[in-house]
Amino acid sequence: MAPTPLQASIAVGRLPGLKEPQLLEGPDQRIWLLWLEQRPQEKGRTTALIRLFGATALKPTELTPAPISLRSRVHDYGGGVLCSGVEGETLVLVWIADGSLWRQDWRLPQLGKNRPEPLMQPSKLTCDGDWQLADGLLDLTRRRWLGIREINGVDQLVSAELDQTDQEPSLLHQPADFAGYACLSPDGKQLAWVEWQQAAMPWDSSQLFCADLCPSGELSEAQEIAGGAGVSVFQPQWLQDGSLLVAEDSGGWWNLKRRRPGATSWDHPWPMSAETAMPQWIYGMSTTAWDGEQLLAAACADGCWTLQRLHLNGTVTMIDQPYDDLAGLRALHGHAVAVASNSTSMTGLLELSLSSDGTCSWIHTPALESPVSKKDISVAEPLWFDGKDGESTHAWYYPPQGGRTTPAPLLVKSHSGPTAMARRGLSLAIQYWTSRGWGVVDVNYGGSTGFGRAYRERLNGGWGVVDVADCAAAASALIVSGRAHPEQIAIEGGSAGGFTTLAALCFSDVFRAGACRYPVCDLTAMAQDTHRFEARYLDSLVGAWPDQRGRYEQRSPLLHADRIRCPVLFFQGLQDKVIPPEQTERMAEALRRNGIPVEVRLFNDEGHGFRNKTTQIEVLEETDAFFQRVLRLAA
Repeated sequence: MAPTPLQASIAVGRLPGLKEPQLLEGPDQRIWLLWLEQRPQEKGRTTALIRLFGATALKPTELTPAPISLRSRVHDYGGGVLCSGVEGETLVLVWIADGSLWRQDWRLPQLGKNRPEPLMQPSKLTCDGDWQLADGLLDLTRRRWLGIREINGVDQLVSAELDQTDQEPSLLHQPADFAGYACLSPDGKQLAWVEWQQAAMPWDSSQLFCADLCPSGELSEAQEIAGGAGVSVFQPQWLQDGSLLVAEDSGGWWNLKRRRPGATSWDHPWPMSAETAMPQWIYGMSTTAWDGEQLLAAACADGCWTLQRLHLNGTVTMIDQPYDDLAGLRALHGHAVAVASNSTSMTGLLELSLSSDGTCSWIHTPALESPVSKKDISVAEPLWFDGKDGESTHAWYYPPQGGRTTPAPLLVKSHSGPTAMARRGLSLAIQYWTSRGWGVVDVNYGGSTGFGRAYRERLNGGWGVVDVADCAAAASALIVSGRAHPEQIAIEGGSAGGFTTLAALCFSDVFRAGACRYPVCDLTAMAQDTHRFEARYLDSLVGAWPDQRGRYEQRSPLLHADRIRCPVLFFQGLQDKVIPPEQTERMAEALRRNGIPVEVRLFNDEGHGFRNKTTQIEVLEETDAFFQRVLRLAA
């Protein structure tokens, strides 16, 4: 019996995005779990929720009810919008919403609340230029918030007093360019943080800085203690004994290094051919956690994540749990939490209780119960194939549901970033296609994360070439194996994946249709006019601008629209600050002039990344209808 097609209204627009979980100890030593939830049914509003750890039967308390929406616009991608701490019987929350910094106290354990107080509201202050806040932590000893302010094209490390409203931020440190991911030592006497400078992205080259904190709260002179040219550092954190940890990739993988108190060199206790970090596109990410007695790490190898105990004697023990897509790891006093999923389970909160004898118990609470039974789920299969220049390249292949044995329509997915990765967690959007008889291949083309620095650097100077060749090779491998129909191959992607989609239509002959969300169409325009965070990103992906102008022109889909011979569908938000809507409109018009069937769908209230439930549903339904029509598929 053929599977029942999954409806778009079930597949997308319903799953809340779970982010940045935190663990806190209450006055009675009970552990509280706090997390962020982004709700597509509320136009992408992000709110904070809390409940006791492990109390999955209890309804969580919403700490920031509507109309509050927690969001930062630092670097346009934001993150790090909520920090928390406990003082006696008081839960102290500080959050960012609408560009302002707010503080609110809640009484534990009853969760009685006080009225929010505005600590900083840029609109009410006299300042030189617009500014945004992000990535805060609480220094409760000095009763202040520490975080990042982006202003006039530079980041600043600033502070705000917790007991003062509508204040100007105090400057603690002026980085040369970008900064973030600050962490405070357990005794409150040292602060460590990460910096990087254009033209490098933080996953290319970054530095770890450290400085002493004076009793007054001022920073001493900052010292660079790790990282540098060609080395990326990620998520510094302190151990109870004053040791400092950081993930860095000088050995080819993001592995944890440790610097003991008073030492000037770093130990490498846990070498592994796996990544314990990810590209720092947003603030608030966490892949390792110290619970006060033991160190935990989420490690990625061959596209799958595992959870490990890293013992201080250098040994490593795998934690037995069934989830291989992990993010947002936090730990406290023998408890841990992560955002987790696998091939048959929706994204949810994974709560773990870790005993001293090495055993572990866990509870997984999905944000949404899967509407697809396990027997009907198309499970991702690893696909290794020869990509650009014969390099072994990875993808996840999802076969059509129902066990189809004849060649099927194939959807090739090109992920964004392009440093992101195709993950294995259950995606109802992918199941939407497999339930309709499609195969789906989600390609970890050269440049993707999760396979080491050398794999990531395959894309250096090769964007629009390596990714295109790898996506085409993945499709060709499935055609040769008899699983994909050569006349029914489509490709889709958003942002950087949208660029790969258009470039693949220009510079390969495998694909018969394409769909793009807010795609990069013109590399020359992006090099000259994009937001600050990515202003020099193309230097590494394509080449130094304007010295390599010819290379930019050779790879820009807009300048080679005449090479596209198949129909294309575009989706674009009119509030997009990363990819100007004008790029999409110019690309669509160039195709129309060449007689190529083109459809364009514009969304007035969407930016870069569609947050609204109705938008997500429309995009999936219209993409399906478009491919059915242009590939002449039976509905």
